Amino acid sequence: MTLLAVERIKLFTTRSPWWCALAALAVVIGFAAIVSGAAPAGELTDVSLTQFGYGFGMAVIMVLAALSVTTEYRFGTIRTTFQAVPNRTSALLAKTGVVAILSLVIGEVAAFGAWGLASVMRPEDLALNTTVEWVGVAGVGVVFALASVIAVAIGVLIRHSAGAISLLLIYALAVENLIQLIPRIGKDIYEWMPFRVADRFLNGTGSAAAESALSQGGALAYFAGFAAILLTISLVVANKRDA
Repeated sequence: MTLLAVERIKLFTTRSPWWCALAALAVVIGFAAIVSGAAPAGELTDVSLTQFGYGFGMAVIMVLAALSVTTEYRFGTIRTTFQAVPNRTSALLAKTGVVAILSLVIGEVAAFGAWGLASVMRPEDLALNTTVEWVGVAGVGVVFALASVIAVAIGVLIRHSAGAISLLLIYALAVENLIQLIPRIGKDIYEWMPFRVADRFLNGTGSAAAESALSQGGALAYFAGFAAILLTISLVVANKRDA
């Protein structure tokens, strides 16, 4: 608990988490307002459309998570952390846990805020009547948390803010979609990319091949497994090299 408290204090005494949290909320809820205002009357009947901006909000969360690590490497405070806590794995896991919990909270507030705003703005019935609809909204926070774990792992591996953020944003927002352009097998490979699988967890869509292998729960497990593997690799590397 002491490590968690220390990491919480370190995180919240800097400005970037606050600005990133506000930006993520603004993006997700703002896109919900735009979609709700632009859609013709009677056409916004799919609850998942209220979460149209979640991908951009997730990108902001990954920036927050990456900065929580790379900023320490940049200013050399990570050396002090490792001197105070010789067990580097414990220190980094505590940091990851704090960032993931914060990301989960931001994601839930953003998702339900977006859904609530759309429900107020639209005459259609946007009540959460099914499990799929509940997952589509409540699951956003879970995806944000796992995405933050991935971002922390990348931050530990790269250690430079610009490099880590660039890699995360380019991959999440562009690379996976570009994979579809590979002749013959591109679309099949795309369905197994981690952020595409996360999207499947939220909305249940995918190719026949992916659907035959992964349920929504399976998609969540797949994405969580990817995050866990990447975090494990980053911990091994952090323990083997100099701070």
